[in-house]
Amino acid sequence: MQPPEIFDRAARRRHRDRAAADFGAHDFLRAAMLDGIADRLDAVKRDFADVLDLGCFRGDFVPPPGARVARLDPGFAFARVAGGVQGDEDRLPFADESFDLVVTAGTLDTVNDLPGALALARRCLRPDGLFLGAFVGGGSLAQLRAALRGAEGPAVARLHPLVDVRSAGDLLVRAGFALPVADVETLSVGYGGLGRLLDDLRGMASNNVLADRHPLRRDTLARAAGAFAARADADDRVRERFDLVFLTGWAPSPDQPQPARRGSASASLAAALRGGGERASGE
Repeated sequence: MQPPEIFDRAARRRHRDRAAADFGAHDFLRAAMLDGIADRLDAVKRDFADVLDLGCFRGDFVPPPGARVARLDPGFAFARVAGGVQGDEDRLPFADESFDLVVTAGTLDTVNDLPGALALARRCLRPDGLFLGAFVGGGSLAQLRAALRGAEGPAVARLHPLVDVRSAGDLLVRAGFALPVADVETLSVGYGGLGRLLDDLRGMASNNVLADRHPLRRDTLARAAGAFAARADADDRVRERFDLVFLTGWAPSPDQPQPARRGSASASLAAALRGGGERASGE
């Protein structure tokens, strides 16, 4: 059964193509994601030969020294600039077990079939290959959401549904990753007005690509701008929140640490809680 198409694939490509020329002026979220991925990659003491940069934007992810890198982006313009191929993350053109590292930063939040995209990324990995991902997650854009609700009520969908960190961890497990970890880092960004925030969202190709979307009327936009401005702090800045969800998972391999078999413990929890009066068998 095919999942519903939440996002308009053609609009997603168009918005990315429009954002490509001036992306460097709006890339702070992507830069923060790449920094977080680099930190996590630095902690892994092993070599990587073949790397997939999934959702590559301008190709500014720097692969490990000596690694070959393939790049894919949902937009034609970004793919061309990065020397990669155009494609969707839930429809990958790569063979199974082609890479030993897959990195993705900033695109998974607008993938129609996110569970499928994660499963495909895992299938692209060789045994014991590493997946590192990051995307804007649940809790983000709280001020903008409140302003839009105040302007036209909760019935109209203007912003994308977002995945929280707990659900992201569950998706890693569902996709078949071993040793899954999901964590979140929060950024707070000050805006002098709603227009500047919307400019950033357009500039990073994060504007509305919902399949069921409707034009925003000028009077509604004016009310939303007023509601947004009313939330300003003493410095006349509205602090907008961005939650960056980071994902780490490994392609299964027999060499990886395995969880203990259920019921294999040699001492009972009850004994431990009594202060260690009973010793484990064999001691």
